[in-house]
Amino acid sequence: MHTVTIKDVAKAAGVSSATASRVLSGHPATSPDSRAKVEAAARSLGFFPNAQARSLRSTKTDTIALLISDVRNPYFSDLAHAVEQQAHAAGMMTFIGNANEDSAQQDDFLAAMLSRRVDGMIIVPQGLGEDADRPSAMMQRLIASGTPLVFVDRTLKGVNVPSVTASSARAMEEAVTELKRLGHERIAFIGGPAHASTARERRAAFDQALIANGLTINPGLHFTGDFKPASGAEGARWLMAHPDQPTAVVIADAPMAIGALTIWRERGVRVGAELSVVTFDEVDALLMHDPPIATISHDLSQMGRAAVDALEAVTAGQNPEVEEFTSRFTPRESLAPARPEKSMTTEGTHP
Repeated sequence: MHTVTIKDVAKAAGVSSATASRVLSGHPATSPDSRAKVEAAARSLGFFPNAQARSLRSTKTDTIALLISDVRNPYFSDLAHAVEQQAHAAGMMTFIGNANEDSAQQDDFLAAMLSRRVDGMIIVPQGLGEDADRPSAMMQRLIASGTPLVFVDRTLKGVNVPSVTASSARAMEEAVTELKRLGHERIAFIGGPAHASTARERRAAFDQALIANGLTINPGLHFTGDFKPASGAEGARWLMAHPDQPTAVVIADAPMAIGALTIWRERGVRVGAELSVVTFDEVDALLMHDPPIATISHDLSQMGRAAVDALEAVTAGQNPEVEEFTSRFTPRESLAPARPEKSMTTEGTHP
């Protein structure tokens, strides 16, 4: 990808390179007409004067940027805390942004951070498309700018950026094995959006765990949410109306689990008795639930430290290897023997 230069901006604006440089550096000796033309050309071309290739930088700012997917999600709040603390220990301050699970909001933050000359960025990337997490145009510009980058928790297809992620395969198999031991065969799955690499990884791990335990994959018991509480609630209502009543449910993140648990409580479904539940992310709300919820989780402190270490390595011109942590399964009182004669309340409608 061609990196846009001041010469490109000057040509598009119809002014000299010297004039374009003065405008973009904030020099007062420029006319209003020239400023308007140069600024419009820079916006059109996606030029960020303070974020050119690293070789053109002469100073460090001792600041980094961290973009998380949803600031309301306690999982990402804990991850942000781990990154910020590790960066602070290394003498760096952290700008923290919220993508709100939205690629457009992600792109606004990335553009703002490029203009502020941060030394590097740690990003939970938001992909585009219903079936693939491809990078946005803004993400592609960021990569082309030469700014040191590290992805954490998620990745993007076809993008060569160092990443720190976690594999849930072994923990998922342990969870499904425990559910089978308790007599559960109809196990539902409330998953995340297909464009998120973590959602696809967790769905694949669930299917493989069913196969490993000799259970049948039933796509009719798979509900696709969006990693937010409302979709978890929708998934719970959908399963309550499902003709093939599950006796256990695996949920792909904490916010969706909280939404689903709220509906089941309102409808009188007894979790840990009539329905067994396993969810991703070990957060306080799930541990304080009555009964406490079994979880699949990974060490966010380790992941946060590893992401900062990887970013420091990239900044130093190194190429750190992809680091993948292993999730752990923690059984709790939300798991109980299957009771096939019992079913969830059959209220609600299909989505």
